Amino acid sequence: MATEVKLPDVGEGIESGTVVSVLVKPGDKIQKDQPLLELETDKAVVEVPSTAAGVVQTVNVKEGDEAPIGAVLVVVDEAGAAAEPAQAEQPREAQGAETQAEEAPPDGKQAAEKPAEEASSRPSQPAQEPTGGGKEPAQPSGQAGGDRPARVAAASDRSEDDNGRLVPAAPSVRRLARELGVDLRRVPGSGILGRVSASDVRQAASGTERAPAGAAVAAPPLPDFSRWGEVEREPMSGIRKATVRSMSTAWSTVPMVTHFDEADVTDLERFRKRYQKEADKQGVKLTPTAILLKVVAVALRRFPDFNASIDVAKLEIVRKQYVNVGVAVDTDAGLLVPVVKGADGKGIIELARELGELAEKARNRKLSLEEMQGGNFSISNLGGIGGTNFTPIVNPPDVAILGVSRAAVKPVWDEGTGSFQPRTIMPLALTYDHRLIDGAAAARFLRWVCTALEEPFVALLDG
Repeated sequence: MATEVKLPDVGEGIESGTVVSVLVKPGDKIQKDQPLLELETDKAVVEVPSTAAGVVQTVNVKEGDEAPIGAVLVVVDEAGAAAEPAQAEQPREAQGAETQAEEAPPDGKQAAEKPAEEASSRPSQPAQEPTGGGKEPAQPSGQAGGDRPARVAAASDRSEDDNGRLVPAAPSVRRLARELGVDLRRVPGSGILGRVSASDVRQAASGTERAPAGAAVAAPPLPDFSRWGEVEREPMSGIRKATVRSMSTAWSTVPMVTHFDEADVTDLERFRKRYQKEADKQGVKLTPTAILLKVVAVALRRFPDFNASIDVAKLEIVRKQYVNVGVAVDTDAGLLVPVVKGADGKGIIELARELGELAEKARNRKLSLEEMQGGNFSISNLGGIGGTNFTPIVNPPDVAILGVSRAAVKPVWDEGTGSFQPRTIMPLALTYDHRLIDGAAAARFLRWVCTALEEPFVALLDG
């Protein structure tokens, strides 16, 4: 019996991924839960296991393909039939299964939206397409939704605009549009490349107008660079694509302000070097970032607005009762931000150990999606590279991020001695979402962090 193994839901908000490597080939005997391929999603590489055991008949993806959720990855003969009969029947079975998958989506609630969604996201793979060719199957009737008038249901289920272009939106957004009786073709998308979000649909349902994001930030077309010399193009990695999306969204939707301050870490550095020998015995590197992580975790408890998020659609502030801090890690593949969970309840040695393990995973592309999600606040430390100051960008739904630059020895006036003394000064930059955080609150937060770095006993009193 031929069984299709499809790409499962690999994480909230993830609709597709790039195939990094294929781990099986036709004729291979595989077990259930055996990895089939490595898939690069937004900022993580994950192994996709098989949901069936048997002999691989066909492999429908190759390295570099963009695979949407629900795409058929491989076809497995669970009965372990002989190779020749399996090969003879394969095209007909694969074709029939593909057609069946398109005509009968597994989720009844999403049946009306599935063909259009797959049409916009399925990679171009002629070998997988039904041999009948032509257009996508017509959307099923009677599934647009409940007792709403057929006219409204039909309009909201349309997935093409007036120019015949597919309206970019997730299945959950399409379902919400049907439930609210909103025509997606008339909703200006606020996301990158005009993608329609749930808040866009709710605003349209309430009658509130929103200008398309693309109208203000759309990039002009590029010139033909080859007119002036030889050029070379390469596709973006999954990490770079995710960075383009998240940074474009952040820059166009969050009003950001950066506040600067400096911390005298002379005594802290002396303390860190003194206890590094003790940390060495436990196999841990006591880094300035680990100490910053502890100080920031305590600060987030003391200043809860910085540990919150904004729900614009509901005009509410979401206050989190846990403290998870993301720490940016520079890797060959790009910037990754693993998240340290429950940072406020861990000691510096424990934080240093966990941070070191996460950083190593990030550099080896072994981070799981869970280790990349759930952060409330981020730290970006460029001190090991150089620079005097920089302005980090808030990563929504966070409302703030701390940027750390290289500490340097500077002359500081000492009233006690009446002379300048050499002190190690660390520049800090706090970028915050001005919709929730006011300038005075940001100044107090960063000054408290500086004081805690200068006088560690302050953090101990509060932590």
